[in-house]
Amino acid sequence: MLILIGMMSLNSFSQNVIDSTSIRLQKPIVRLVIKDLITGDSFKNELKLVTTKYILLENKVVLKDSVINKLNFQINNFNSILSTKGSQLEFTKQLNEKLRLEIKKQKFKNKILSGVGLVTIGGVILILK
Repeated sequence: MLILIGMMSLNSFSQNVIDSTSIRLQKPIVRLVIKDLITGDSFKNELKLVTTKYILLENKVVLKDSVINKLNFQINNFNSILSTKGSQLEFTKQLNEKLRLEIKKQKFKNKILSGVGLVTIGGVILILK
């Protein structure tokens, strides 16, 4: 940058055009032009950095959205599993209750049959006497 300013003389000439006319600029105007060019270059670099940062932030948002969607999917799966387990538990309770009633009926039948057996044995003993 200092070399560029040092190389500039009091008068600057633009590039020669086809009709070979040249433009003379005064020293303060040349300094302003150089200053504008330097600031323009720095703004271009800053714009590149901001654009890169924006792209990275967009990628970060996309990544977070995908993580959120996966977590929501897992939550739905867990809720589905809980619902299935709840219905299985309810079904097991119903079966348990049916089995309990069947056991009571079977015990009652066993008591009746054992009572009938005792009465029969008692009757046979009375007959044989």
